[in-house]
Amino acid sequence: MIDPDTQAGWATEAEAEAEDDAEEMPLSMRLSIADTLTLGNATCGFMAVYFTTTGILIPHLTGSDESGMARHSAATAVILMLAAAIFDLFDGLVARKLRSSPMGAELDNLSDLISFGLAPAYFVLVYGMVADDAHQRVSALAAVVVLLAVVLRLARFSCVTMKDGMFQGMPSPFGALTVISIVLLELPFVPTTLAIIGVAWLMVSRVEYPKPRGILAVAMLSWIVAAMGLLAAWAFDAPGGQLLLQTGCALQVVTGAVIPLFATARRVNTFRGNRREARAAQLP
Repeated sequence: MIDPDTQAGWATEAEAEAEDDAEEMPLSMRLSIADTLTLGNATCGFMAVYFTTTGILIPHLTGSDESGMARHSAATAVILMLAAAIFDLFDGLVARKLRSSPMGAELDNLSDLISFGLAPAYFVLVYGMVADDAHQRVSALAAVVVLLAVVLRLARFSCVTMKDGMFQGMPSPFGALTVISIVLLELPFVPTTLAIIGVAWLMVSRVEYPKPRGILAVAMLSWIVAAMGLLAAWAFDAPGGQLLLQTGCALQVVTGAVIPLFATARRVNTFRGNRREARAAQLP
């Protein structure tokens, strides 16, 4: 027979050991709400690669003529990248408001690499395989350039401290969406490739971009939701859907090109102002 008092003692000891194990669990093994959003980012990026493969690449390789399926899959893949950008936007906001685990920064970089490095680079690669006027090897090179640019940008972000409220180089979510917009514009192959490489250069450049906070975060979220609507209209062949999508893509590309011009103008004005102050200080 088992003594009830002894059994109760064992149960108490087991509960105490379980509590001790929970207390001794390292903080690095506990996921926060922000980390969960970051994992949603990674999931969206992976599923974007999945839809690009199953809906665009495989039908092309098998000789399928279902253009509607390819359009729906392309729209789904891009919508998933946009959803990844929403997750990326909110995980930073949540991490600032609530607790973030010690591995949050590493999770964020790894998820960004999947959603804004691998997924858009793979999209460019598949574009080079299915487009009529594209060159597969050149497209593969452009895809590698995009991927390496994101890798270098994320690594530099972890090492370089910037002034509050600014990024150095085009943020990888914005760069990924700009690359995808360039492909969806369906321009000739050479301008498309040059524009993609230009965006990759902006991501590793020292051009300053504002962080999406406050009104800018709301504007960015509104733009992403609007872009999802444009993609849905295009996917279901709504009247004017193609024109609306190309207009949205053109706005995305123009915005990516204009922001560096504003940053350069601000640097020039700051430099001139400093020179005027220095000259005024030298005067008697």
